[in-house]
Amino acid sequence: MKIISLVPSITETLFDFGLDETRIIGRTKFCVHPVDLVKKVEIVGGTKNLNIEKIRALKPEIIIANKEENQKTQVEELMKHADVWLTDIETLADNEKFLTDLGKLLNKEEKAADFNLRIRKVFEENIVSQPIKVAYLIWKNPYMSVGGDTFISNVIEKLGLVNLLTNETRYPEISIAKMQEADYIFLSSEPFPFRQQHIDELQAQLPNQKIILVDGEAFSWYGTHLAKCAVYYRELVTQI
Repeated sequence: MKIISLVPSITETLFDFGLDETRIIGRTKFCVHPVDLVKKVEIVGGTKNLNIEKIRALKPEIIIANKEENQKTQVEELMKHADVWLTDIETLADNEKFLTDLGKLLNKEEKAADFNLRIRKVFEENIVSQPIKVAYLIWKNPYMSVGGDTFISNVIEKLGLVNLLTNETRYPEISIAKMQEADYIFLSSEPFPFRQQHIDELQAQLPNQKIILVDGEAFSWYGTHLAKCAVYYRELVTQI
């Protein structure tokens, strides 16, 4: 089965399931894991700026896309030329089902079950003991956070934390005044590349809040990536 993946974390998952460049024939420029292996796979554009003609020319048997990562109009165009699996993953339960379904598609059921077991164990062993409120920032100018209906929010909650904007939807703007209600402010490494200078800027306005940089992939990459985050989560929980 020749596959094109239009989602970075799904590309990583396909490699983790044991596929190689003979079966994964296309990826986006943002598909960067695993580093050595993705270099062998043809780039078909960005997640939201796909080269439709190039994808068609590669003649995939299936294209794996995502409702949030990819543009609706481009996905609909691709559906005219190939089978498209449009994933929609908003919770860890959704992720478990995705891995199970992928295992069935690829005849890798045991591999899927193993990753699901490892991911469940990761979250069972890394839980904050107190209901600490977190404002998770993904963007600057304006500052934007995550609502309760996002995958990131579900990961936050599974770690025993409380998403400050759990009653909001998708990716709302957040004011400095609202951030004052948080115990911790997490500045994500993606999609906006927050750095130490941004901590310093916010800390000047929020002297009573604890502000730290966090690995965006550990909070937003679904698929098998979560199974690799045990050490990171453990260190984060210990720090908090």
